[in-house]
Amino acid sequence: MNSKSTSSPLLQRPTRRTAGLVLAATTAALALTACQASGDGSSPTADRNTASSADRQTPDGQKNATKPHRMLWMGDSIGEVQAPPLGAAMKAGHVAFKSIAAAGGGGVVGEIAQPTWEQLPKELTSFKPDVVAYQITTYDWGTPGEQRAAYERLAKTVNDAGAELLIVSAPPFKVDDFYRSHEAAIKTAPKSAKEVADKHPNTVRFLDASALWGTDSTAAKAQRGKDGIHSCQQGSAAFAAWFGEQLHKQYGFTPAAVDQWATGSWTSEKVYAPLGCK
Repeated sequence: MNSKSTSSPLLQRPTRRTAGLVLAATTAALALTACQASGDGSSPTADRNTASSADRQTPDGQKNATKPHRMLWMGDSIGEVQAPPLGAAMKAGHVAFKSIAAAGGGGVVGEIAQPTWEQLPKELTSFKPDVVAYQITTYDWGTPGEQRAAYERLAKTVNDAGAELLIVSAPPFKVDDFYRSHEAAIKTAPKSAKEVADKHPNTVRFLDASALWGTDSTAAKAQRGKDGIHSCQQGSAAFAAWFGEQLHKQYGFTPAAVDQWATGSWTSEKVYAPLGCK
């Protein structure tokens, strides 16, 4: 999604204070997720798979290998601002990471998704991920049936390439005039995605990120930037920390300690410049 804050002052290069805020916010997020019980954002289907990697078994009795080793990240510009710390966290955890999140697109529903469908098969062939994480975009417009069909297509495309699909709900964001007419579709997309995940419990999983963000884009918990849509470094780092914990629950992945990645060079990424972050 395109930023609406082009008039905002450019982000200055982060200072040590900014780095400290990122680390503090991320540490707090880890403490919060560590205290969460069954309402951690996993779908009921996914909750059946939260045992340790040594204990989890597939229906045919074979052990599941710990994942991911190679992760492909998908989404719109909200996902784009989350990608820098997510990539840093994955790298610290010895996971190869690539983001194809795209401002102004990145979705899989409707005509606007055509560039995604053209790019995805190429990425699956060249990058060879074992987990593809798709954050529902602000452009996943359509009826529930159209949404389900698109997510089914995404699941088949990813699964046929030998990877598992992890669908993550989008954080709450400001529904301005641009999105007003699509508000109903934006609300039904997570439910549509979860229904698809429930149909494919061994290869598709759904995470409800409201466990981290809440549902009110204006609340402090949502950690939205000044535009009410994107997150600054602190919010994006909090998401990366939370996401690492979810990977542990879903696949047995052991996330790297926050202090290994939360204050890296990613905090200077130009993607944050239009957001007026401090």
